[in-house]
Amino acid sequence: MYQIRKAAVLGSGVMGSGIASHLANIGLEVIMLDIVPFNLTEDQKKNKALRNSIVNGALKAATKSKPAPLYDTNFVNRIQTGNFDDDFEKIADCDWIIEVVIERLDIKKQIFEKVEKFRKKGSIVSSNTSGIPIHMMTEGRSDDFKKHFLGTHFFNPPRYLRLLEIIPTSDTDQSVIDFFMSYGDKYLGKQTVLCKDTPAFIANRVGVYLMAKGMELTQEMGLNISEVDSLTGPAIGRPKTGSYRLGDLVGLDVMDKVIKGLKDNCPNDTDVQKVTLPGFFDFLIENKFLGNKTGFGFYKKSNEKDAKGRNIILGLNLSSKEYEPTEQPKIPSLGVAKQIDNLRKRILAIYKAEDKGGEFIRRSFATMFSYASLRIPEITDTVFNIDNAIKAGFAWEIGPFEYWDIIGVEKGIQDAESKGENIASWVKEMHSLGLKSFYTSENGIRKCYNPATKKYEALPGAASFIILDDYREKPAVFKNDEMTLHDIGDGVLCIEFTSKMNSIGEGILRGVNESIRIAEEEGWKGIVIGNNAQNFSVGANIMLIGMFAFQQQYDELNMAVKLFQDTTMRCRYSNIPVVAATQGFVFGGGCETLMHCDAGMIAAESYIGLVEVGVGLIPGGGGTKEFALRASDSFFEGDVMMPTLIEKFKTIATAAVGTSAHEAYNLGYLIEGRDEVVMNAKRNIAEAKRKVLYLAESYKMPTPRKDIKVLGKAGMATLYAAAHSLKLAKYASDYDVKIAQKIAYVLCGGDLSEATLVSEQYLLDIEREAFLSLCGEQKTLERIQYMLEKNKPLRN
Repeated sequence: MYQIRKAAVLGSGVMGSGIASHLANIGLEVIMLDIVPFNLTEDQKKNKALRNSIVNGALKAATKSKPAPLYDTNFVNRIQTGNFDDDFEKIADCDWIIEVVIERLDIKKQIFEKVEKFRKKGSIVSSNTSGIPIHMMTEGRSDDFKKHFLGTHFFNPPRYLRLLEIIPTSDTDQSVIDFFMSYGDKYLGKQTVLCKDTPAFIANRVGVYLMAKGMELTQEMGLNISEVDSLTGPAIGRPKTGSYRLGDLVGLDVMDKVIKGLKDNCPNDTDVQKVTLPGFFDFLIENKFLGNKTGFGFYKKSNEKDAKGRNIILGLNLSSKEYEPTEQPKIPSLGVAKQIDNLRKRILAIYKAEDKGGEFIRRSFATMFSYASLRIPEITDTVFNIDNAIKAGFAWEIGPFEYWDIIGVEKGIQDAESKGENIASWVKEMHSLGLKSFYTSENGIRKCYNPATKKYEALPGAASFIILDDYREKPAVFKNDEMTLHDIGDGVLCIEFTSKMNSIGEGILRGVNESIRIAEEEGWKGIVIGNNAQNFSVGANIMLIGMFAFQQQYDELNMAVKLFQDTTMRCRYSNIPVVAATQGFVFGGGCETLMHCDAGMIAAESYIGLVEVGVGLIPGGGGTKEFALRASDSFFEGDVMMPTLIEKFKTIATAAVGTSAHEAYNLGYLIEGRDEVVMNAKRNIAEAKRKVLYLAESYKMPTPRKDIKVLGKAGMATLYAAAHSLKLAKYASDYDVKIAQKIAYVLCGGDLSEATLVSEQYLLDIEREAFLSLCGEQKTLERIQYMLEKNKPLRN
């Protein structure tokens, strides 16, 4: 019923320009408007550029900001700018108009009065307010306006945080609600969450309350901020910021405003009314130490340098209110947790620990279980809406009720009540019915308890998502220590990497080969290679490569590299289609695996690159060969060829990473027409399955290539010159140049006297030869060791 081709963004602040950028990311034509500066002289008011200086300055700042709001810098051309006085009529042909101005109801109502004059009938109008009641904004507006109006609350930064809260009013037409729940998911790539029009909606209502209670608990237990941040970070499946660094990132003034807003607008929320922020928070607010935006907050970057030349980060001593060097927390439970890769087991280990870390987590979880349960049905009718909002808005891996399932419903009730917390009656009723978890799975479909019907019900749209955890109740088709082969229905298999960081070692390589054999011999339609982890794969297991190289076990190393090459080639040359589903890091061997599949369903937030130069190597799993092949395929009659070859060469030699799927197309890692971008990363495996089924209808194994045009010595001479130009520009060290020359050797087909047609196997053999030769170099060994120890590349 609704189609959005053009959108208007009213307001160009951090959120406005961020939202405009993300709408441009998905291909919309965007008009962004803001006010004319107040301080212009009469002559300056005649200057259009000066009249648009606020909006143009905001857009320019956005394009330069980090992390980048645009998938591709060229997408900025999709955004037109203007001002409220001269250009408001341009919203007349917009399908969606979103207001992102200052959080003042009177100003928003003035904006909407103006929108009413120019909008076309049936266009959708929304507000990005984070807390003003949605229904109050439509007072005095027409029936058509009210029918097509709702809240669409993005989280900052709009490109990266996955939450989009959808807040209708009683007047909003159901078709508009349904449309935006779907549009936000499929096209904007967001976790859409339907909220009631209550103060702070869902994510901030629960999340900010828990942050405030965390501060109270910090003071009560006498902990320091480094200890709490370590306890509330990756150890329990939350971002590296933990609690206090997150406060600095968001802005302590924002936190203060939300908490005060909750107190003012939630008179019947006894938990909120009891919140008393510690004196250290008031100290920061009073002194305008507001976090990253002011340079001071709970943390402060000093001008002093440590032994490695990095700025020393100071933390606020909550007692003295002075900044001091932070120290690594000495909490036994955190030490134990570091030894446990499985997140659920790690959470349980900390929760059960008899130290201050365990006590902090038990008490904070008790508060979380209580508050989340008591908010149903006030802010939402469903359990999953609270979990989804918190996970997508605060980047938690696990939501409040999912944490509760890990601890156990009965134990969670007992522990919370023993700490003096109240648990909602509907939870106790669920427990009395003999139901032991909030979530369950049945035939790969995830279900959630509904307090209204007192039954488990399939999550909305569950059939459109493939969550591999929901398939673990069934025996794996095949499994080893590094991978699992799942039956995901309709004759399709899914290879899930399960190694640490999904690094590719012998277990995964042999598992992929065995999986393809099973699929071919047992009549399966095809295979998806994908997982639900944060990262698809960080690449080959360099610890294994390093071990062979340090011990000079070159025969074993040769066999390992050949196994990798044979495996990527098996992905390309098999009797069934193989499709990759990626998200997050797709580095090194992960990128090579993707490049050899029949297709890729690529989450927009995939960071793709051949980064082997960072450890003193070249791509040795077929990646360098593949770039030679792709260069050859792009040559045409009369083509000079060298510019294309140099482009491919520089991509590998500089370890260039596409910081979005769209950038990966530009760098040659993805191919138009073969690979597709999936906006919502949670859909990529399901989309890959769809692609497998489509390809399987008429699939024929490709013919191995023997027609790859390489340029031999002439090409090598050009690429050697390009390598030295990188050094002169200080993009490369002497050793980088040596590695680059190895890359050039493979891309050009070796020491051939003229342009020649060669086979893939020929290129694989010289690729492996070049890879092995670098493994014997001391500087490569130094790079491998440094990466293993420091988790970052060494430039030697």
